[in-house]
Order: sequence, then structure tokens, then C-alpha cells
Amino acid sequence: MQKRDYKKALVLFSGGQDSSTVLAWALSKYDQVDTVGFDYGQRHIVELGARRTVRQAFADHSDAWKDRLGKDMLIDFAAFGRLGETAMTTEVEITTDDDGMPSTFVPGRNLAFLIFAGAAAYRSGAGVLVAGMSQADYSGYPDCRKETLEAQMQALCLGMDTDIRLETPLMHISKADTWQLAEDIGGDALVDVIVEHSHTCYLGARDTRHVWGYGCGDCPACGLRAAGWAAYKGDGDGDGDGDAAPANPS
Repeated sequence: MQKRDYKKALVLFSGGQDSSTVLAWALSKYDQVDTVGFDYGQRHIVELGARRTVRQAFADHSDAWKDRLGKDMLIDFAAFGRLGETAMTTEVEITTDDDGMPSTFVPGRNLAFLIFAGAAAYRSGAGVLVAGMSQADYSGYPDCRKETLEAQMQALCLGMDTDIRLETPLMHISKADTWQLAEDIGGDALVDVIVEHSHTCYLGARDTRHVWGYGCGDCPACGLRAAGWAAYKGDGDGDGDGDAAPANPS
């Protein structure tokens, strides 16, 4: 079995609030932290640009983090996004079907991400993958469940004859707790970086600045982010920018 470095982590990093928070979490725990992102034809392609600004802002936030922040790779995953129409990859309405599954669900997305991230970690010697999936806020998404991810990691490790671990620090916490985790890690300064530079809005809107960040204020991702911010701040309904709704984590 190939020897792994468990002080080296690879973060699945989209540029969204959740993956930005887990990147900060990883930088506070591991000696070296690389990042990997995926371009699968998502409508909110602006999120990929946020990856660069968040990484730079994190390097500026702490000299220690700057030293630990390693390589970044962006994997072209466009063919995956063309497998079927979803509201994440095509101009269709964001709806929920009779079974409660939102049209933003991209079947197999997180499972495929783990395959490619696992292969990258194998090559780099990293012993840990870190990802922002959460079944607390995203119970409607079957590929965010702890059991699903554990099964995929078991298959990966068997298939590569290695022991790569998966850490999902947001798995059982709410969006409000995610904001609190960012504050616990890096104080108000880190929260401000995530508010200003991370991107979550499904429609890719960056023309309106809310107290919780940029977005259309109407899509499910904005609604969840706004409601989480309101709960984190104890503001009741926050700034009126939408109610909580299921959203694919990013």
C-alpha cells in the first residue's frame, strides 16, 4: 500500500461559501493544503473566478496560511455537465419535483468529484481529502449523505490500494453554524473575506451586494445563505433576501 502524508490535504474547492470555509478549516489543521476545482459547465461559472480571489485573500489573511497554501488545479469536467439537463447547467427553471428533488440536483456530481480528487491526491501523496458536503442543510441531495460519501471513499481506496481519508467538517452543522465556524477559525476578518469574495448564487449574479454577500437574492442558494446569515447574526429574517431552501453545497 502506498504511503500517504496525513499532514497534507487536498480541498475540493469551488469558490462557494462552504468550500471556502472548509479551505480555511484545512489551512488551520494541515501543513500543506492543495486545492482542486471542477468546471462542469455550471451556470454560476463566476464561482470559478471566486476561487482565485478567495485563495489570494486567504494568503493575505495569514502568513502561516500563505506558507501552507499549495498548488491549485482546475479540472475540465464539461462533458459531465452535458449528460442531462439540470438547473445548474442549463437555462431551465429551478423547481422541485413530486419526490422533493430540486432541479438543481446534478446526478452523481459529488461522487465523480471524489473520483477525480482521489486520483489527484494519489498522485500528490496527500493523505486527506477535505470537502464541504453537508447533510444537515442538504438532506434532499443523496450524494451529500455521510453514508454515500463513505461508500465512495471505500471503493476509491480499494481501487487504488491506498488509504485516503475524507474530512467533511460541515456534515452535521447548519448554514448558521458554518458562518460561526468561519468566525471561530479566523475571526470577523475571515467572515468578511467569505462574505465579500465567495460566490454561491446559482444565477451567477454579482451586481447586488447583500449583508451576506453577492447574489440575486431569490434563488435557493441565496435563500439558504441569507437565512443562515440571519440565524448566525440573530437577525430573525435578516435583510429580507429570501427564505431557506434546499441548495447543492458549494
